Amino acid sequence: MGLSDQNVDRIAAILGIVFVAVFVLGLAWGISHGFAGFWGGLPFWCIALTVLVMIVYDFWSTLINPTKK
Repeated sequence: MGLSDQNVDRIAAILGIVFVAVFVLGLAWGISHGFAGFWGGLPFWCIALTVLVMIVYDFWSTLINPTKK
């Protein structure tokens, strides 16, 4: 009654997404509230959010909805 490989992959992917999101969003918050200010940190926010969307899409396309070949 253990976890299947697919469930282990999903749990690991979700943990990875959470860790990366906390790191990147914390970094963006620190840049925006530091010396760069809001307008200086805005380009990094755009990049960070785009990267997070790409990570979540990769998770979805790989583990949640894999295409049959």
